[in-house]
Amino acid sequence: MKNVLKVVFVIIGTLIGAGFASGQEVYLFFFSYGMKGLIGILISSIIIGVVIYSTFNILNKYKINTYKDFLNILIPKNTKLKIIANFIINIFILITFFIMIAGFGAYFEQEIGINRLVGSLILAIITFIVFMTSIKGVVKVNELIVPILIGFIFIIGIISIKNIHILNLENYVIRTNYTNFALSAVLYSSYNSILLIPVLITLNNYVKNKKQIFYISFISAIVTILLSVIIFLLLVRVDVDISKLEMPVVYVVSNMFKILRYIYGVIILGSIFTTAISLGVSFLQNTAKNKKGYTQISIIMCITSVIISKFGFSNLVSLLYPIFGYLGLIQILRLCVIKISKVTVR
Repeated sequence: MKNVLKVVFVIIGTLIGAGFASGQEVYLFFFSYGMKGLIGILISSIIIGVVIYSTFNILNKYKINTYKDFLNILIPKNTKLKIIANFIINIFILITFFIMIAGFGAYFEQEIGINRLVGSLILAIITFIVFMTSIKGVVKVNELIVPILIGFIFIIGIISIKNIHILNLENYVIRTNYTNFALSAVLYSSYNSILLIPVLITLNNYVKNKKQIFYISFISAIVTILLSVIIFLLLVRVDVDISKLEMPVVYVVSNMFKILRYIYGVIILGSIFTTAISLGVSFLQNTAKNKKGYTQISIIMCITSVIISKFGFSNLVSLLYPIFGYLGLIQILRLCVIKISKVTVR
């Protein structure tokens, strides 16, 4: 059970990054659809659970330890397509790492008044230090930080929704997006799958059997549902145009709970940190050919992330995440139709 929790913490640490904890993702993919957004949360969380279960089953069956071998399962014959897919996935992971660094800087600017480049530089330095410890360091950091983050989110959520009449929730939630809410839910889970699967591959040595796979998938899905609903309910209390806020949940907590403002700030920063290191190590293990290359790429990646952060956090989220979703959908569909018994690793 210890390994199960270790893996779950890394998974949740990957999912609850800057976009999630700040409220940007939940607003974009769920809250803007009104009450139907809650159904969307359920749909997307179930899909994420299925993706985790399917991926670990494939990894265990074929003893896969690299994303390249995983692509040999998804795309067994087309070599050119595998090269393109591997390139695209790595670019997505790298861009999302940049978004986490930008989110860290955005918090510093919105809440403390410090230039966002300073905050981004701080996280870039910390992540570089963790990268030098590889996956073991990532697991240890998530094992320590994620349970605390989950606990804080639950506590703040309970405090914030105590005055909301749940049975009359539709009176609080105004729909601003009239496109297909179910498609939005699928896109949310599919873009997360792009980022999550490479992380799952790095964790495969911690998973030994199907029983563990089931528990990991089930617990991850349940925690995702609960945390998403809490963020959804927190957004109910936003009394200005959410689309103009970099971090809407921080706005709510700051205005309603002065004492908790800095506590939630720690949650935001911790969430960004856990996602950044998980994605960063996945990218490095996918691209670096040796220890020297690993270090060199780490340095370049961290320096570039600070430069990219000047483009703004919410702009990056709203522009890139839906695109990730459409491309991740292809990967999910492939997982669903794959006939494992008829495929061999090449």
